[in-house]
Amino acid sequence: MKSHVKAVVIGGGVVGCSVLYHLAKAGWTDIMLIERSELTSGSSWHAAGGFHTLNGDPNVAKLQAYTVQLYKEIEEISGQSCSLHLTGGVMMADTPERMDFLRLAHAKGRYLGMDTELITPSEAKAMFPLMDETNFVGAMWDPVEGHLDPSGTTIAYSKAAKKLGAEIVLRNRVVDLTQQPDGTWNVVTEQGTVHAEHVVNCGGLWAREIGRMVGVELPVLAMEHMYLLTEPMPEVEEFNKSTGREMIGVLDFKGEIYTRQERNGILLGTYEKACKPWSPVNTPWDFGHELLPPDLDRIAPSLEIGFKHFPGIEKAGIKQIINGPFTFALDGNPLVGPVQGLTNFWCACAVMAGFSQGGGVGLALSNWMVHGDPGFDVWGMDVARFGEWAGLRYTNAKVRENYSRRFSIRFPNEELPAARPAQTTPLYDTMLANNAVMGDSWGLETPLWFAPKGKEPKDIVSFHRSNDFGPIGEEVRATREKVGVTEIANFAKYEVSGPGAEDFLNRLMTNRMPKIGRIVLTPMINEFGKLIGDFTIAKAGEDRFMIWGSSAAQKYHMRWFEKHLPKDGPRGSAVRIHRFDQTLVGLSIAGPKSRDLLQKLVDVDISTEAFRFMDFREMAVGGAPCMVNRITYTGDLGYEIWMAPAYQRLVYRQIKEAGEEFGLVDFGMRALLSMRLEKNFPTWFRELRPIYGPFEGSMDRFIKLEKNDFIGREAAAKEQAEGPKLRRVSFIVDAADADVMGDEPIWAKVSKDYGTVEKPHGYGAPRFDDQGKEVRGSQAAEGASAVRGIVDGDWRVVGWVTSGGYAHYVQKSMAQGYVPAALAEDESAGLFEIEILGHRRPARINVEAPFDPSGEKMRT
Repeated sequence: MKSHVKAVVIGGGVVGCSVLYHLAKAGWTDIMLIERSELTSGSSWHAAGGFHTLNGDPNVAKLQAYTVQLYKEIEEISGQSCSLHLTGGVMMADTPERMDFLRLAHAKGRYLGMDTELITPSEAKAMFPLMDETNFVGAMWDPVEGHLDPSGTTIAYSKAAKKLGAEIVLRNRVVDLTQQPDGTWNVVTEQGTVHAEHVVNCGGLWAREIGRMVGVELPVLAMEHMYLLTEPMPEVEEFNKSTGREMIGVLDFKGEIYTRQERNGILLGTYEKACKPWSPVNTPWDFGHELLPPDLDRIAPSLEIGFKHFPGIEKAGIKQIINGPFTFALDGNPLVGPVQGLTNFWCACAVMAGFSQGGGVGLALSNWMVHGDPGFDVWGMDVARFGEWAGLRYTNAKVRENYSRRFSIRFPNEELPAARPAQTTPLYDTMLANNAVMGDSWGLETPLWFAPKGKEPKDIVSFHRSNDFGPIGEEVRATREKVGVTEIANFAKYEVSGPGAEDFLNRLMTNRMPKIGRIVLTPMINEFGKLIGDFTIAKAGEDRFMIWGSSAAQKYHMRWFEKHLPKDGPRGSAVRIHRFDQTLVGLSIAGPKSRDLLQKLVDVDISTEAFRFMDFREMAVGGAPCMVNRITYTGDLGYEIWMAPAYQRLVYRQIKEAGEEFGLVDFGMRALLSMRLEKNFPTWFRELRPIYGPFEGSMDRFIKLEKNDFIGREAAAKEQAEGPKLRRVSFIVDAADADVMGDEPIWAKVSKDYGTVEKPHGYGAPRFDDQGKEVRGSQAAEGASAVRGIVDGDWRVVGWVTSGGYAHYVQKSMAQGYVPAALAEDESAGLFEIEILGHRRPARINVEAPFDPSGEKMRT
């Protein structure tokens, strides 16, 4: 075993071996994988081995598609077979709501280049004759699904990595990790200490314990997962013989089961409601190639439905029941990337779908480590997406909820209850008393909308406009015409101070820093010129700046801030960053009467001349010390008022009392987001993401190329000089009773192929009828009007929706998204359509904001 290497990968499952292979492929050959036992000793060896490309996050789906495509490559390099069975698979819908979900998934697949089809239950039965098709209303076919040999695939990764120069050390547990003053690591093992520049936690079932070695509590929990294998079935053998192919994989939402052929029988697995965590506090180090006792009673309700839906399986004998643990994060996606607060400590864990995602995780992480950027939009997997509130008990409750809902629909207006409330502001009880429907905003309870008096404050979940539609409209109209108040504690808040603060921020941000008492809006880009932040910055003093941003990105941004803190020279130690989190809370008042209201609560002049648009001032509001920004996300006249939590109830009460004469209303986050739509304002992690350049994001006026050499300036200048390929645009959509939710394809009636649609799949599996003939272009499921593919006559998929909804004051359904730059200013009618729940709706670009396009109201 070497004593010094560039990187140590801890854990020899499929993810660890993938990371090792990708690092070696990227040129880092002085690397070592250390495994406590044998390769695949954790969860990999007993996995069901299925793979698919579909994911709720299209960016994760791209990496899953890459993973499937990768298997032929590692087979060729390693000489080791993965036993790849590319059978294709179907998702079965038993209700109209689940069919809507499949229409959404099918639409997402269009701009990803996925070859999915909406098909009838009878067509699905032809590929899996063990089902009773009368239980279903439709299905979606995906040719890029299948299964493989988990152990063989892991070995293929490891052999390929070793051929490229990597070292693998088995039967050698890591017992401690210590970081040196220069940021390097001592990896203490049973066989000695290895000195490494980088450490990667691919510990799987033990990832939590490895994190604890460096003082990090990762939000990960292992769950028991069961699947059963049947005895050989004559029906399966007959199907194989008559068609010359395997049965496909099937996912049944209602039964919470998945099933596929395994040898001459069937494999059937469940994600049961009565789920069970495994070792919820500590994972025993001596656990190895072992299985857990089966518990058929726990999965009996799923099996009962499964046997009804697939009566051919009910008669089969059970050959084996597999019950083994594997790990989940809170939302079911992996934890990948550098850990904030540590140097060169990386995670690639909680990859519950290791054979769908392992290759993509390895690629993204190796890119990140070698080149400084993952090369993809990996926010859905970034370890920084969870905050300190995601502790052990919170994680255990949330993972159980996620597991039990693995095959459940998540509606766009659905708020999940587990582990809530976790964080609350002083106004939480007051908001509940005001009939607020609360939502979870990065672990914080935040008012979404207010139900009318006498009505239950509860969302009726739906893909269509729901019971919040009317009340949100009233909140918006009252705010636009009079004045409204909302809680904004869910914003991120930072203070950057010290003699080097302004130089530091000028280096990070694309806009110039403001003068004392003034505010600027500014993006932040990485060295590749991609958007990684969007901030409001106020200069509160000579060496003091207040910063506001996206709450969900707090650890993501702190990681970037810390990485770029100056380390040398007399000014190096003179930059201090403080993240407030919930030690600073806020309220926003907005609308034409907001100045009149605020003037009653302060003892200074806040007239237009005295307190201008984009001014910042510290003042007492209702007697409480506050910081006030003359700006709001509504795009109307308004103010953000920030205070310590001890003063929030006082300030809110004073606002409510003073606002009675002006017709003050409470409004929630959904009304705020509706108002930002009619101003064409973007949101972070929807419109503004690290795959877009600042000019693509239409942030041109905030990019000051002539100022100092900020990070990413050269890349931004190149984007401007060459012209952005894409542009963020705003649409008015001729919607019916459902608005866009995000990730819908944008169609255009154009003859040119703009090349915006990616084709991630290197190969696909055809579909056959019951005579074994290949079937192409099948009829869509009933009610689905969208044509399969990305080209339909003169129409092409040219872009995708990032977010949208109903803009209540202008009474328009709106969407934002990205289209080729050449089309971005074409406001012609009949040029665009946006696919909503399987129906293509006419859409028109709206270059100017439909509400107050000149910005006069917010400047008044």
